[in-house]
Amino acid sequence: MVKSPTWKVPPEVAPRPQDYTFDLDRALGSVVGIRAGVPADAFTAEVLGTERTGNGVIINADGLILTIGYLITEANEVWITLGDGRTVRGDVVGYDQDTGFGLVQALDRLNLPALPIGDSSEAVPASEVIAAGAGGRHHAVAARVVARQEFAGYWEYLLDDAIFTAPAHPYWGGTALIGPDGALIGIGSLQLEQAMSSGENVPLNMYVPINLLKPILDDFLTMGRPNRPPRPWLGLYATEVDDRVVVAGVAGRGPAARADLRQGDVVLSVGGMKISGLAGLFRRVWSLGRAGVDVPMTVYRDGHPLDLTVVSGDRNRFLKGPSLH
Repeated sequence: MVKSPTWKVPPEVAPRPQDYTFDLDRALGSVVGIRAGVPADAFTAEVLGTERTGNGVIINADGLILTIGYLITEANEVWITLGDGRTVRGDVVGYDQDTGFGLVQALDRLNLPALPIGDSSEAVPASEVIAAGAGGRHHAVAARVVARQEFAGYWEYLLDDAIFTAPAHPYWGGTALIGPDGALIGIGSLQLEQAMSSGENVPLNMYVPINLLKPILDDFLTMGRPNRPPRPWLGLYATEVDDRVVVAGVAGRGPAARADLRQGDVVLSVGGMKISGLAGLFRRVWSLGRAGVDVPMTVYRDGHPLDLTVVSGDRNRFLKGPSLH
C-alpha cells in the first residue's frame, strides 16, 4: 500500500508513553521505512509489483533490518528511510519462503537503536502489544492479541501458530509487533477480516512470530537462507470453497502450469490421500519429500476426476537472487 505523506493513526489508538514501562519513543525509533525496486521480468513482479513499500525493524547495532520477505523478494535495489528524513541504501541479505521473513543490511551507519528480539510465546490472546510502522507514535497502533492459530496462505504458505491483532495497522507490511517489555515479538504480514456475530467484518493484522527467526538467523546471515532442504513447490494459488480446495490460478512458468493444472480444478487427493483444506494440501505435498519430488494428484474437472502428476520445484530457483552492492 502507498501511504499518504501526511497520514496518521487516529489519536485514540496511538500508544501513549505513560502506558509502558519501557522507552516508547526509543523502541519506535527502531522501525524504518523500506522501499524496494524489482525488475519487470522478475517471477514475482506480476503478482507483487515492481515497486514495493513497507516497514522494517533494526535488530542489531550493525544496521541489520528484519522485514517481511515479500517486500524484498527479487529486489535489485532497496532504500531505507529513517525517522530524521535520511535515506540509506540497503542490500538484500535473503528471504525465507517458509517463515516469510526477509533481511536487509544497511550500507551506511544508521545511528539508531536496535529493537531487542523477544519471546513471541508471550503474545497470548488479550495481551497488549504495539503494531509499529516507520514514523514514531503517529504511525503506531496500541493493539491487543486476539488469537493465536494456524494460518494457510493461498500461495503455498503455512504458519502453525500465527499471531492476530486488532485494531489493525493500515500499513502492515513489515511492521514491528512490540511486546509489553519493549521487545520485538513479530513481523507484520497481512491484513485480514474477521466476521463478528453482529455481521460486521473487523480488520485484523497477521504477524509472523519472532521465535521462528531464532533457529535460522545464523544461517540467514551466512548463507542468505536457512540451511534446510527446500520444500516441494507446485506454483499454484489455491482457496477453500465449501470445504473444498480449488485452484484459483497457477504461476505462468511454474510446475503446476507445466503439468496442466488449471484454474477451477478441485483438488481431491494428493499421493492417494484425500485433501480437505489448504493446510492439509500443503502438509501432504511437503510430506512427499524435498523439492523435485513427483506429486501425484487427483483433481475434479469438467464433471470427472482426472489424475495428473506435478514435478515439483524449488521456489527459489525461479526467483532472481539478491543483488549485492
